[in-house]
Amino acid sequence: MDGPIKELSKLEKLTANTPARGKTASINDSLDSLLEALEPTKQAAQSGEASSQTWKSLVDTLESKKKEIDDRQKEVYSSMSRLGKAIDKKFSTPLPSYSDLFASQASINALERTIALHLLRTGQFDTAQTFIEESGVTIPDDLRSKFIDLHHILQGLRNQDIRPALMWASEHRHFLKSRTSPLEFHLHRSQYIRLLLSTHPPNPLPAIAYANAHLRPFFHEHEAEFKRLMTCIAYLPLSRLQKSVYADLASPTLHFDLEPLFAKEYCASLGMSRQVPLRVVGDIGGGGALVKIEKGRKVMRERKSEWSQRDELPIEIPLPPENRYHSIFTCPVSKEQSTQQNPPMMMSCGHVIAKDSLHKLSKPAGQEPSERRVKCPYCPTESLASSAIQVYF
Repeated sequence: MDGPIKELSKLEKLTANTPARGKTASINDSLDSLLEALEPTKQAAQSGEASSQTWKSLVDTLESKKKEIDDRQKEVYSSMSRLGKAIDKKFSTPLPSYSDLFASQASINALERTIALHLLRTGQFDTAQTFIEESGVTIPDDLRSKFIDLHHILQGLRNQDIRPALMWASEHRHFLKSRTSPLEFHLHRSQYIRLLLSTHPPNPLPAIAYANAHLRPFFHEHEAEFKRLMTCIAYLPLSRLQKSVYADLASPTLHFDLEPLFAKEYCASLGMSRQVPLRVVGDIGGGGALVKIEKGRKVMRERKSEWSQRDELPIEIPLPPENRYHSIFTCPVSKEQSTQQNPPMMMSCGHVIAKDSLHKLSKPAGQEPSERRVKCPYCPTESLASSAIQVYF
């Protein structure tokens, strides 16, 4: 999706109220300047003082502004054409139709709620409000205010103001500790580094005082990092620090990484995933999943068979690491992936196989089910099949 997204970004910049590449004025600016030129001409005409030169100047202004608007429109049309070509190149085959996916009112309501939450979560509050009014979906005011607070805090982090984020982290310290989250420590670390590098010549005393007051309580959880933060003082000023083994502490990414980390923890406190659901769907679907599924359906139709399991996929869909939400266990005996009905089971020796394989390897002859024994296929150990325990990845 990189191609279409890149072209869409260019189109958004062209249609925004800003000059394109510093050359062509925006359409709004051209119209505003035209209105400014019309006002004195109108006053001159009403007072009878308009001369032929006044009208000639007005005509020249009209021609100039018309050319500016036409040039900007040509750029917009050209960008739209490139966007269309990029989309056609990315989706070379027509999208399949699944008319019954959102047939019920419950599924429609769920989809509309997901879209509304997506718009709120991504900070598109005006669009979200319009969508909520037109769709009739109900989003609690409290939840809306929380998303507004989230984006105010993220804006503060972009402007190097970590106070709102620290206030939130302090209020939710118990929740962050339950998740073993490093958020509050990383916020204080960012402020410490800023204090350390803000004085010329270097004066580390304010930073040391800040560390004693705010970083020391995290010493036991982040002992190694705490020692690095104290030791890097010996490598000041900044030019020397950047060439030392502590160069990562002088990197801007140390501060930039706070935004995604804070958004992740904030959404977790609301019971939401760390990734925006609609964006995940778009990335996976646009990354080839729909094409693979449709190809599988086509092969099945040609073989006169049908895919009837709506909760399963007929083929494997490769996913990037960030979209893998659980571990996958493949039984070393049957070579099949585990499922809820066929979970991984660990025998007394510590080796793990699927439940179906465990049953097939057990010795049933003249024994009660609870007394059946199984020999591990990977070591000489023999144990009761009933003693195997389910493993959760």
